[in-house]
Amino acid sequence: MKVRKYLITILLVFVCAFILAVGIASAQKKMPDTATLKLEKTSLPPVTFSHITHTQKTKIECNVCHHKDSDPKQPQACKTCHQGPEAKDIFHKVCQTCHKESSAKGVKAPTQCTECHKK
Repeated sequence: MKVRKYLITILLVFVCAFILAVGIASAQKKMPDTATLKLEKTSLPPVTFSHITHTQKTKIECNVCHHKDSDPKQPQACKTCHQGPEAKDIFHKVCQTCHKESSAKGVKAPTQCTECHKK
């Protein structure tokens, strides 16, 4: 009888742990397939890029772009921190630097304005 109660208790602990793990996993934000960087007061079209290409194919860590997020499992949109005229300079510096470095290594990456800013 003691063994049976012991086994039931262990089973209940595992079931509760499983339910908790599923709840935590489902509470995390799902990474969108694409993201769009749209700046106000600019003549250039917004930039839409693939998260899959940047994270899975090129293996760029999330914190390279989401460098100010306090919780890496809950990343915020770029515009949360980067707004106004300085955002354009920040995006250009980060994106262009990486793309130029990749191209120099023989990895295809857009380096011309119209390759990212598509109409």
